[in-house]
Amino acid sequence: MIRVVIVDDHPVVRDGLRGMLAAAGDVDVVGEAADGAEAEAVVRAQDPDVVLMDLRMPGVDGVTAIGRLRGLPARVLVLTTYDTDSDVLPAIKAGATGYLLKDTPRDELFRAVRSAARGEAVLSPSVATRLVGQVRAPASEPLSDREVEVLGLIARGCTNREAAVRLFISEATVKTHLVHVYAKLGVKDRASAVAEAYERGLLGGV
Repeated sequence: MIRVVIVDDHPVVRDGLRGMLAAAGDVDVVGEAADGAEAEAVVRAQDPDVVLMDLRMPGVDGVTAIGRLRGLPARVLVLTTYDTDSDVLPAIKAGATGYLLKDTPRDELFRAVRSAARGEAVLSPSVATRLVGQVRAPASEPLSDREVEVLGLIARGCTNREAAVRLFISEATVKTHLVHVYAKLGVKDRASAVAEAYERGLLGGV
């Protein structure tokens, strides 16, 4: 039997997955968790083969939990609603074995769980397309010195207006710089831009 732990903050989703997996015949759900912190405790206690991990949860999110579980025997199979670059790439980098969307048909989910238990990578078609696109994409344009300055102030908690005052530029100019930063880093908001910049070492001195 393949031992599985389900991690999702919605009880209805956990119940649905438990019932669905019971029909697989070779899968035993040995534990559940509502967030990443609880997931770590349950996985260490139950020693499952596969962890079905949601990403966006209150408290400790899925990507953080995946990183904490890295090195344990359990394989993490992400099961989420989101397939944006800002969701997919961090999860894969953190150590997820696979990435599926919640609209995956039942039989495909069964196959994915079995494949993950064998250590095989499993990706939904849209996620696979995104990853291939990332590999094929040309190197992103570097941030300008002023863009790094603006992002550094944002990382310190400044609003657009506060950053404008400190840099002696207009608030509109700050917004324009941020639009360029988002495009170059491949993100959609301030928090993701700051996180990506730190990951790339662009704000190491901030």
